Amino acid sequence: MATTNPVPRFPDGFLWGVSTSAHQIEGAADEREASVWDVFTAEPGRILDGSTAEVACDHVHRHTEDVALLAGLGVDAYRFSVSWPRVRARGGLDFYDRLVDDLCAAGVRPVPTLFHWDLPAGLDWRERDTAERFAAYVAEVAGRLGDRVTKWITLNEPAEHTLLGHALGIHAPGLRLLFDALPVAHHQLLAHGLAVRALRASGARDIGIANSHGPVWPASQEAADVEAAGFYDLLLNRLFADPLLLGSYPDGLGELMSGDVTADLEIIAEPLDWYGINYYAPTRVGAPQGTEIDFGGVRMPAELPFSVREITGPQVTDFGWPVVPEALTEILTTFRDRYGDRLPPVVVTENGCSYEGVDDPERIAYLDGHIRALHRALEAGVDVRGYFVWSLMDNFEWAEGYARRFGLVHVDFDTLERTPKASYAWYRELLREQRG
Repeated sequence: MATTNPVPRFPDGFLWGVSTSAHQIEGAADEREASVWDVFTAEPGRILDGSTAEVACDHVHRHTEDVALLAGLGVDAYRFSVSWPRVRARGGLDFYDRLVDDLCAAGVRPVPTLFHWDLPAGLDWRERDTAERFAAYVAEVAGRLGDRVTKWITLNEPAEHTLLGHALGIHAPGLRLLFDALPVAHHQLLAHGLAVRALRASGARDIGIANSHGPVWPASQEAADVEAAGFYDLLLNRLFADPLLLGSYPDGLGELMSGDVTADLEIIAEPLDWYGINYYAPTRVGAPQGTEIDFGGVRMPAELPFSVREITGPQVTDFGWPVVPEALTEILTTFRDRYGDRLPPVVVTENGCSYEGVDDPERIAYLDGHIRALHRALEAGVDVRGYFVWSLMDNFEWAEGYARRFGLVHVDFDTLERTPKASYAWYRELLREQRG
């Protein structure tokens, strides 16, 4: 598939990849322990289409086919996640041993994420010792895979896991704690810091985290809207980036955390080799409106000190998310300006969109626009080292079940047949052009 207007060339050594997560694609639920998502999906009404991830894409049994798809795509790297519940089962690391071997044989760099929301059932992020248990699990994984894995991710999107799973209750474990969920954020950040130490103790290098970030735009320039947008930006962006990059919580939030925050921040702020940013869309925020609203399937309680508003004008994905490539440039340059030399090199660890169909010109246009926006950030002086598309294949999209399709590869969830989409061919050609 020829590109009529080639994307500008990225520097040599720029890392091109795709991403997935264990619970969303692996299946083989009977070969691992239960996770909080298994408990959550068993509750009627929790998942849009009533589905579960017991089979999902059956990646555990079909990973050879999926590695062949990665090799055919021509990516440098594959970001997958390791399932803590699978590791806890007998022989659980055997699957990841085989997967890493196959990736290396195919010339694809394995980039494991050590936690992507599938907490073992019975553990709770409200409890501090979950962070210590996580560090022990990380040491076990690193001891088994560290001879072949050279790039690591500790956590994926602790902001969403805190907000959606513990504050608003629409993801697992389904808790609706509102601001009482803040200790969950702290314990995940502590788990990250302990994991960095465990990885380094095992000899691992090239360690990062994947946080979700995006610009927050006030609904108007009225003082109340500007203040509400600033508070939302604090929760989405600064609550997780400030402790990692500056070693402090913003605006006194540390007082709401549990434990010895000062000592914990020394662990949380362990230096990173790179910082991962997952970007999908900006958010428009205004003053509270006094009533509970449904925004994109997320029930926003009336008592919150802000309200999320619709962004009008841009095209939207099948998920209803606005398509705003220039906001990717904005969040990257904002981070560069906000954190200066405290910001390590950046990798865009997720970027993608939900559209139906194997012939998917909308996804091609989305990826083309965002990769160009990424190049503009590079030209503006942001030290960007890599880009990962979400996702390799259609999968179990959390509370949406199988109703959303983010993949470059179509999956028939009745037969599990994989069919590369037009966007797969487009991305493959882009990578060939980037390599000259």
